[in-house]
Amino acid sequence: MERTLAELRNSPPELYAFLFRMPKGADLHNHLAGAVYAESFIQDAAAEALCIDDHTLSFAPPAAPPPSHCTEGQIPAGRALEDNQLFGSLIDSLSMRAFVPGRESAHNHFFSTFDKFDAVSHEESGPHAAEVTRRAAEQNESYLELMAVSGGGSVSALGKQVGLNGGFDDAASKLRQAGLPGLVQELKARVDQMEQQRRASLQCPNADSPACHLTVRYIYQVLRASPKDQVFAQVLAGFMLASTDPQVVAINFVQPEDYLTSMRDYHDHMQMVDYAKRIYPNVHVTLHAGELTSGLVPPEGLRFHIRQAIEIGHAERIGHGVSVMYENDATGLLETMRQRQVAVEINLTSNDLILGVTGKDHPFPVYRQYGVPVVLSTDDEAVSRTHLTEEYLRATRTYNLSYADLKQIVRNSLEYAFLPGASYWKSAQYRAPVAVCAGGAQSRACQEFLNSSEKARLQLDLEQRFERFESGAMRQQRAATRNATP
Repeated sequence: MERTLAELRNSPPELYAFLFRMPKGADLHNHLAGAVYAESFIQDAAAEALCIDDHTLSFAPPAAPPPSHCTEGQIPAGRALEDNQLFGSLIDSLSMRAFVPGRESAHNHFFSTFDKFDAVSHEESGPHAAEVTRRAAEQNESYLELMAVSGGGSVSALGKQVGLNGGFDDAASKLRQAGLPGLVQELKARVDQMEQQRRASLQCPNADSPACHLTVRYIYQVLRASPKDQVFAQVLAGFMLASTDPQVVAINFVQPEDYLTSMRDYHDHMQMVDYAKRIYPNVHVTLHAGELTSGLVPPEGLRFHIRQAIEIGHAERIGHGVSVMYENDATGLLETMRQRQVAVEINLTSNDLILGVTGKDHPFPVYRQYGVPVVLSTDDEAVSRTHLTEEYLRATRTYNLSYADLKQIVRNSLEYAFLPGASYWKSAQYRAPVAVCAGGAQSRACQEFLNSSEKARLQLDLEQRFERFESGAMRQQRAATRNATP
């Protein structure tokens, strides 16, 4: 396979086709709202009879009842399906397509898109989750962790009502007494409905499609730009939800890390996670940390986020981690991450578009040099106009990755996924399976082990996918060699 990859390096289109077919395991860092392509949002907005703000090119509810519907300065969303220029301009407004920095920075344009499609981007949307699932399955992915449920709305409102004046214990007690457990049950019901709608949109189980066999789990999002009393309520609700709902496998913090409250309250946020983790120790934690670069924030703001996410916030995975070498004792931090096996969710396209960090300026090779496990992920694939195959293509071309490198990264994506059960592998070097499966997956002992571990089952499935892919690639290579012979 190394020879095949070497031959494809000089032909990016053929390399893309190779990587598209290659098993890619999991996408562990994927925001559902940012993973729905603008074309889908336009279709949905038209179906829901929304309006388009003519100035900002964003979606808005109708400003007036029928028949006037959209008022001055608004355009019926359905018109975008009849006007090529409007359709194209909307896509550019709702994504990074064709963006050229000027008065608006790439960072600000990226994050402004979420407000622009907010009116049509429904939280916990099963049909939108189905779109992302279908795209993942087409690329030979087998597992998704979608950031798709949050503590905004009623949970944040309860946090504002209760406040955060007497310490975490006092606030937690008041939140429970004020009805937080009931709100958590409502969140659980919304997750159940989203999953049912996702499968119904894919016509599962009637349709025997790859998308129906792809495993999906959800990550709860804390909106870090909120006031501290609301953030605390969200954190507590997220831990309560993830501790009782097997479909919600972890909590995370979202929204820009460089925002005012994100920077000012960062240490307090990590302490909130630490408090909730002590109460619910089995809940997994992955945290956006280090999605920063020099000049975006003051130098002192770059020195502690990743370390505190791990040492205070109990992060088992780090999202982005771009500013790691700006941290105090960066090499010591990398060694800690290696020892604790804290994986880094690398989002190359996103880091390029938002932060302008790419190529040799990106710490991707540094993490690998220090033995920190890395996975490739998409972040907001639709806003960035990318997908997981493109991330593997970018990584392969930029960092001259070998096929063995690619295979290790793919295996990492399931090894560090928040799936229940023990690993199929004896160690993260992936040289041998666990002892009970050393004699083959068909043995009774191995079958009993696989029945007890969803993670191991998916890891074995990945190995079988690799076998099929590699056999097919070798056949294609032999056929190409014969055809090239005079």
